[in-house]
Amino acid sequence: MKDLAPNVIMIPPKEETPQDQEHKRSLRVAAYCRVSTDNDEQLSSYENQRAYYTDKIMRESDWTMVDVFADEGKTGTSTCARKDFLRMIRQCRQGKIDMILTKSVSRFARNTVDTLKYTRELRNLGIPVIFEEQNINSIHPESEFLITIHGAFAQSESENTSSRVTWGKRQAMRSGNVTLQYKWLLGYERGPDGKTLIVPDQAETVRFIYRRYLAGDSLRTIKAALEEKGCLTATGKKEWVPARIQSILTNEKYCGDALLQKTFIQDCISKKVIQNTGELPKYLIQNHHPAIISREEFDAVQLELARRRARTGGTRKSAPTGRCKYSGKYILSNLLFCGECGTAYRRCVWTRKGYKRVVWRCISRLTYGTKYCQNSATIDEEALKQAILNAVNQVMASRDDLTERLISALREEILPSSGEDLSLSDIDRALEELSSQFDKLLREAAISVDGSENSEQFRRISTAMAELKERRTQVEKIHRENEQMYRKTKAVEAALTGVAADITEWKEDVLYQLLEKVTVLDEARIKVTFRSGVEIEQALEKDERSVTA
Repeated sequence: MKDLAPNVIMIPPKEETPQDQEHKRSLRVAAYCRVSTDNDEQLSSYENQRAYYTDKIMRESDWTMVDVFADEGKTGTSTCARKDFLRMIRQCRQGKIDMILTKSVSRFARNTVDTLKYTRELRNLGIPVIFEEQNINSIHPESEFLITIHGAFAQSESENTSSRVTWGKRQAMRSGNVTLQYKWLLGYERGPDGKTLIVPDQAETVRFIYRRYLAGDSLRTIKAALEEKGCLTATGKKEWVPARIQSILTNEKYCGDALLQKTFIQDCISKKVIQNTGELPKYLIQNHHPAIISREEFDAVQLELARRRARTGGTRKSAPTGRCKYSGKYILSNLLFCGECGTAYRRCVWTRKGYKRVVWRCISRLTYGTKYCQNSATIDEEALKQAILNAVNQVMASRDDLTERLISALREEILPSSGEDLSLSDIDRALEELSSQFDKLLREAAISVDGSENSEQFRRISTAMAELKERRTQVEKIHRENEQMYRKTKAVEAALTGVAADITEWKEDVLYQLLEKVTVLDEARIKVTFRSGVEIEQALEKDERSVTA
């Protein structure tokens, strides 16, 4: 059989029909552009990018424009706030986009992790991202190295910019420059000249909150009172939340001060806001603007906040007094304690043969019986109130003498500690003199052939300077404690001044400002401790219905 010669048959190419040409045009293309701020210069760039990509996509005969996705005034370090970017990715996942155009890697994202995450996801979907400035097509696996390099550069640029901005803000803080957020600050507004002005009706709301808190009201009680009075929040809402009330109570701006850098941002990528608990310096600018609350009243509220926190815990088990939170319904719930086990007392209503009797009982005794507290007394409310009033009136009768004792106690507190007879100025002058001696000795040692003869003097001066610095630290600590004691004493004096000499009625707001603690010693005696430190044992009037539980 003879070998046959190969027979080559040419198959002509398929001629394009109008339908094929229409199908070829259906490459669905989108563009993404972004600017990080809304200033005029960047807004111009933003509009130029939109116009450029719209024109480019429409001019290509085989492209169909899906959309120009654009984020205005959004940072590229995170995708969370870039709504159009996330919308574009969502449409890619839905199969509505075949290709994406963007100016550069930095426009796409300034976070290396986000850049790689989304370009990889789009590559798996068969969707290329064209970075025009770097001439990179992300569909090619080898492009990932270049994208990583450019993404790292973009992230580094953002970090450097963030660092410069942070440095500028901290320099402004050191200089005492303060920017108040009037939108969230109840009681203040910016005046025509840029200075801070007090809004009278809002300022009265702030004063009401401070007065009621010092009178013993809880945050929820104050919330109900504000809503009943029709007071509005800083944003004009009628509904109040306890957290906002507490924010007003702890905001130093209401006494005319401004504390800067209470929080800081961890980094420009995560943008996590962290409470500054000593990681960075804080800057207190006193008397920066008109005060709504006096400094003494503000300090009294801070002491009251600390007092309530110290007596309560997150849960009933963790609360040292048996209460899981502060109660503003009855002030005795926060003042009355068992003398045997130290647990708080609780108000109870006994009903017997149709007769109701109000008594106070130890919470430990109520919860665990006699397991931990065996001899706590059940106290009739009326007898308890009368005994407390008698103790208060006994103190108020010698109010002038009490005030003098407070001042004497304060003087004793601010005396120098044992063995401490130097003031801060004395220490500073001594340090300055030793520093001069040290410098002089250093110059002599530099020209001396043998410097060993000066080593003993160097050691002596260095030791003396270290001891003085340690003493300076101790004196500063004493001064801080004295300042706190002074403010506390002034708050107690103010409370005493505003109270009548003889209290005949049970006024909870007045009594709460005077009393620190009431301890039940037994069924016949209580010990009343005043905020001034004065303690009085008071007998309880006998009641035939009183029983010991």
